[in-house]
Amino acid sequence: MSRASAGAGPNRMIAAMAAAVTPPGTATVIGNSLYETAAFLRPQPAAALPGIGPATAKTLARYGIHTVGDIADTPLATLQRILGTPARQAHERAHGRDERPVTPAAAPRSISTTHPYDRDELNPARHHATLLNLTDELGARLREEHSITQALTLTITYADRTHTTRTHTLTEPTAHTPQLAHTALDLLGRLGLQRARVRAISLRAERLLPAEQAAHQLTLDSRDDKARDLEAALDRARARARYGPGIATTTTTTTAASRHAPPTRRPR
Repeated sequence: MSRASAGAGPNRMIAAMAAAVTPPGTATVIGNSLYETAAFLRPQPAAALPGIGPATAKTLARYGIHTVGDIADTPLATLQRILGTPARQAHERAHGRDERPVTPAAAPRSISTTHPYDRDELNPARHHATLLNLTDELGARLREEHSITQALTLTITYADRTHTTRTHTLTEPTAHTPQLAHTALDLLGRLGLQRARVRAISLRAERLLPAEQAAHQLTLDSRDDKARDLEAALDRARARARYGPGIATTTTTTTAASRHAPPTRRPR
């Protein structure tokens, strides 16, 4: 199973960027000094800066601006002629400035998981299988934290360390693994990798909400109910393996009691 990565820094942006480049199972800490911030930020590709998407990065590249350091070194007036209104924010962030507050113990806005390959992986079937495993892990983590996601972001990292990122907003927020898998595989299929030299696949659940804010649209399809029952059983098995039989027994008792409760909209 894939492991999570972590990043820490003087502000939210630096911490998030540090986490994005950290191998699974490890953490990257960026110090508070201007030198440490600049040393981390400046070599990063322009697209790594929050707010700089692929289209904007291509626009900047036409003017010879390829890295975060290039953005920082470009006069603001010049950057405004190239980007317009977003230029000021990009310029501030390229210098490591992010005024958004950090709220202690706040619920995470996203959860991500990554699978790195030991060597270039060209087999689409392996990409497909890896993404299914990531989706399974992500769904389990969402349900464990009693959260649902409104969007999924898929990132493919290639052998030359470039990457492609695609995001899809879900029709209905969910933590249900089959629905997450359907969306994730659709994102992968639209990339049309075709023998691409893939070095890592990442999947991120974004814009999280508390699970109680969601309602499952009831249908006449019994297969969906069976899938959810199986999912709940697997979650109980994970809890038992991690915490011991007491957790699973408590969950099982609650589930059995709920069968006799009045019908309600089921949380997803």
